[in-house]
Amino acid sequence: MHLTDAQRIDWLRLIRSEGIGPRTFRGLVNRFGGAAPALEALPELTRTRGRRVVPPTRAEAEAEIAAAGRIGARLVALGEPDYPRALQATETAPPLLAIRGNAAALGRPSVAIVGSRNASAAGLAFTERLARGLGEAGLVVASGLARGIDARAHGAALTTGTVAVLAGGQDRIYPTNHADLVAAILDQGGAVVAEMPMGWVPRGRDFPRRNRIISGLSLGTVVVEAARRSGSLITARFALEQGREVFAVPGSPLDPRAEGTNDLIRQGATLVAEVDHVLAVLAPLVEGEGAGPGLAVDRPDLADAPIFWDETDFDGDVIPVPVPSLDAPEDPEGQEDERPGLVEPADERARLIAVLSPAPITTDELARVTGLGVRIVQTTLLELELDGRIERHGSGAVSLIG
Repeated sequence: MHLTDAQRIDWLRLIRSEGIGPRTFRGLVNRFGGAAPALEALPELTRTRGRRVVPPTRAEAEAEIAAAGRIGARLVALGEPDYPRALQATETAPPLLAIRGNAAALGRPSVAIVGSRNASAAGLAFTERLARGLGEAGLVVASGLARGIDARAHGAALTTGTVAVLAGGQDRIYPTNHADLVAAILDQGGAVVAEMPMGWVPRGRDFPRRNRIISGLSLGTVVVEAARRSGSLITARFALEQGREVFAVPGSPLDPRAEGTNDLIRQGATLVAEVDHVLAVLAPLVEGEGAGPGLAVDRPDLADAPIFWDETDFDGDVIPVPVPSLDAPEDPEGQEDERPGLVEPADERARLIAVLSPAPITTDELARVTGLGVRIVQTTLLELELDGRIERHGSGAVSLIG
């Protein structure tokens, strides 16, 4: 399917109308036979339900498309060749997706890696090893560009392919200090996608919406670190609802950052302690050529999924309301460091404590994760040891006590 310019404008006007989500969009298009007639019917249809929704004007839609074009983004419609096939198979797939970068990266099989924004040094080190290994096996790494685990996963997969999903518009990178990471993703053949309009500054409720795109793009989702009420668990929940694989990296029972991942394993998620644990599960889902060394999508259930619901699946009059399943849950911990103004501790001692965990980690890795010099790390660790805060292990590794 290829939309004409006029159809793309109609689609954009409809999905940008107040209260219209992906499910309602599909229902309206099916009922009225297209976006244009749905737009004509929308004001009267909503007036009978107690409010009158007036769609954005054609000029406003054209302005958004032009603004996207100025930064190299384009709006790809559900069903068009460059639209990710795996995402297309989900019920809440965005009708239009703003894409920057290499669209071919969206056509390769991918795996999502998500986790804590306040990650431990051990979690960051394992994330890097995992993302690099999955990339070398031919999988694209998808994540949400957040601090911590997300950023480390993107960075480790730059040369093999990575996709970043934004919570805001394409011109509103969050966190703002990841603009350089976005540039690197685009420069090295990756892609950046967004559902929200140009100029949209992400709010708390937008991050769960982003998460269902991350999981929808992927054959499976790996959660590296997650507290019990972490936003990363929302991604895992969406993956389950979408029929995708869920993986979790175990952690120490003493580390709150491992409570969520350990719970996932207890509930049946695949335990991941090395790259092969992921590849062994995904191998039956990918084969052939064209996606890296011996990997390509071969899932008829995804490729042949209908783009729109049948008319018989539509249950009568449409009441345009936000999609309930995408409303932000009560998840203060998961959204806490999505809020503007969060800064890393300036004190070297605090920075080290923040990334230490009961899992042993080497001094060199601590220096790399924190950006501190090795000598500063060694001096600070000595102070922490004298205070009884850390335990030393073989090969120069240390872990946090308590």
